[in-house]
Amino acid sequence: MAPCCLLLLPQNSNFPTPSITSRENNRREEPADDIGEMPPLPQAKKNFLEFLKSVFGVLRILQIVLGAGLWVTIAANKYEGPIHFVLFVAVLFWLLTLALFFLTLLDKQDLVPLVGGERWLLSNLVHDLAATALYIPAIGIMIHRTEKNSFCNLELYKHYCPYKVYLVASVFACLSATAYLISAVYGSCRKCREQEDTKRKRERERETERRAA
Repeated sequence: MAPCCLLLLPQNSNFPTPSITSRENNRREEPADDIGEMPPLPQAKKNFLEFLKSVFGVLRILQIVLGAGLWVTIAANKYEGPIHFVLFVAVLFWLLTLALFFLTLLDKQDLVPLVGGERWLLSNLVHDLAATALYIPAIGIMIHRTEKNSFCNLELYKHYCPYKVYLVASVFACLSATAYLISAVYGSCRKCREQEDTKRKRERERETERRAA
C-alpha cells in the first residue's frame, strides 16, 4: 500500500498497516526462500546426467534405438509367417526397456510394486536375460528369411523383394541381442558385487557385536 494511502486510514483503526521497513524486510526474505528451494533442481539434473553417462544408461539408450529400428523396419514393410514373432519380441522388449529407462531416470523405481526397491537390479537382470534368450530365435528367423529371399536381390527382378528389409532387420536384431547380452553380463557383475558387499557388511556387524559383548 502506498504512503499516500496510509494517510487516509483513521488513526484509531485496528486494520494492520505494515510499515515500509517491514515490507522491505519481507522483500529481502522472499529471495532467501527461493534460494533455499533451488538446490533440488540442480541435484535432479545431476542425477539425470549421471545415469545417462553410466553403463546402464548408455546400454538402455542403445537398446531403445536398436529395438525401434528393428520393429519399424519390419512394420513399415510386408511381413508374414514367423516374422510376427520377431515383431512381437521387438515391440515387447522395446516397451519394457523404455519403462525401465524412464523409471530409473526419474528415480521412481521404489514406487514399482514387487520388482522395485532392493529388487530393481535383479529385475533389470532378469529382463536383460529374457530379452537375450528371445532375441536369439528372432535372429535365427531373420537370417533364415534373408537367405531364403536372396534370389530376388537382382536389378532385373521386378516383383517385390523383401531381401534388403530382412537383411537390415537381421542387423538390428543382432545388435539388439548384443546390447542386451552386455547389459545382462554387467548386471550380473553388479549383483555379485552387491552380494559380496552385503556379506562383508554383515560380517563386520557381527564382529562389532562380538567385541561389544
